[in-house]
Formats: sequence, C-alpha cells, structure tokens
Amino acid sequence: MARVEAVLFVSDEPIPLKRLLQLATLADVAEAKELIDRLNAAYDASGSSFRIERVATGYRLLTRREFVLWLDKLHQRQAALKLTPPMLETLAIVAYRQPLTRADLEAVRGVQSAEMLKQLMERELVRIAGEDDSLGRPFLYETTRKFLELYGLQSLDDLPLAERLRRIKPTKLESLEAEAA
Repeated sequence: MARVEAVLFVSDEPIPLKRLLQLATLADVAEAKELIDRLNAAYDASGSSFRIERVATGYRLLTRREFVLWLDKLHQRQAALKLTPPMLETLAIVAYRQPLTRADLEAVRGVQSAEMLKQLMERELVRIAGEDDSLGRPFLYETTRKFLELYGLQSLDDLPLAERLRRIKPTKLESLEAEAA
C-alpha cells in the first residue's frame, strides 16, 4: 500500500493502472484496485484530508473537496485557474457540443469566439481535434484530458445533465423532415 501511495503522492498527473503496476511493482490490475480501495478505506477511517480518485485516464491522490478553498488561498492557484465568464461560456459550449467548428460555437454564443478559443487552448483546456468535412475544412475543437482532470471528471458523460445537453446529431431523414415542416 505504501508503494502505491508514494507513487500517487509524487505524481503531478493521473497514473494509469498499468503504469501504477510498473512503478509500484504490483502483480496485476486486481491487486492495484484492491490496494487503492484499502487506502481509501484507511483515509476514510482516519478522517484524512486525502482520497484516491479516478480522473480522466488514471488515478490521483487528491485533497478532499472541503479543503479546496483553503488550499487555493495557500497556493494562490485560484488566480491562475480563474476563467472569465466568456471563457467559461465558451468552454461549456465546447464541452457539451464537441467536436464543433468555430462557426458552430459562434452560432450558439452569438459573438466572435476566436480569442476565447485561443485563450482556452493556451490553458490547454481545448484543442484542435481535426477538420470538418464542410467547405473550407474548418478546424474542429474539443476539450482536453486536462479539462477532465481539472474538473474531476472521468469522462464527458460525468458533466451535469450531459445526456440532455450533449448535441445529438440528427439523421439525414430527420433533417429533411425538419426542413419540409
């Protein structure tokens, strides 16, 4: 257990189970999961401020949510991570509608969004995911693994109201029926 805890303690990013096996010299994935569960039980029993959580593609040793405000003040992280309301709006639209083009984003926001996308890309929260097949082959944008890590999500399905708010692409038949109506 101490080896697993030590590996997770010094890591600054989520550690996938297979990598955790190598670093902590464990027998298999089942042993790693069991040790993580035992560590979490020990943390809970002792009232520890720590917990091991699955984030994005791996596991991290994290501080419990009730300590976030205090730690942000201590490390002055809040200023570095603070997003303006337009940046948050843009990030939310990308998260729920990805992959999407800048034109799609601007149609939802109603304003130019190039600068917001640029700032989110500089913070490594949004990335270019490829090119759309439409005229001019515009870039498609999506959120990054860092976005999932920062917001404590395992996947995009963990977003609030994800099922209702995620874009469902209509079939060609539905599109034709909508145009005819």
